[in-house]
Amino acid sequence: MTHTNPIQRRIRIIVAVLLAIGSTAATAGAQQYEPLAASVRAALHHAVSDAAAPALPIPDAGERAQWLGDMSRRLEKRIPDPAYRTELLTSIHYEATRAGLDPQLVLGLIQVESNFRKYAISSAGARGYMQVMPFWIKVIGREDDNLFHLRTNLRYGCTILRHYLDIEKGDLFRALGRYNGSLGKAEYPNLVRTAWERNWPWAPARLAAGENVSKPN
Repeated sequence: MTHTNPIQRRIRIIVAVLLAIGSTAATAGAQQYEPLAASVRAALHHAVSDAAAPALPIPDAGERAQWLGDMSRRLEKRIPDPAYRTELLTSIHYEATRAGLDPQLVLGLIQVESNFRKYAISSAGARGYMQVMPFWIKVIGREDDNLFHLRTNLRYGCTILRHYLDIEKGDLFRALGRYNGSLGKAEYPNLVRTAWERNWPWAPARLAAGENVSKPN
């Protein structure tokens, strides 16, 4: 009879837990593979290669604190760890803004795609917060990338959605359909818009109070 020492037992338990978390199915669909021109692949490769440190790109310090505090309270039930919430929210805002997306839209999309589960896997094999299909790391040419890594997943997801928006000339309905692999169907775009508008709306306090910032003092 063989015996395992406490360290080996602990490792087996950790591996089992990680496998259980990783196999948690997400209900969202998945992006479809489409052949890309070499210039598009190169542009996407460059877009996901930038490794600049994330920062909350809101110039006003008061508004930064307001946004982070407000979003953190809304996310608390799903992610209890305050430090991790701050890291996730900062990265979401940074990556969304970098890709020219509304961070509130990205929050709504993540809610629908994975419900903020880092290790979510869909039935089609899409991974992580933004349910990125693994074929993208080969298409873009970065086969060592880990789609469960927080910032890697967000960067890929935001870059892919931006790519689809560009293809669809800014048509969010169609871009979201492409993202979900359900182009032309209303269910998924409507789910994302509802999550965005119901759970993640935001405006700076000065705008919420009715300040007209378009007029000079």
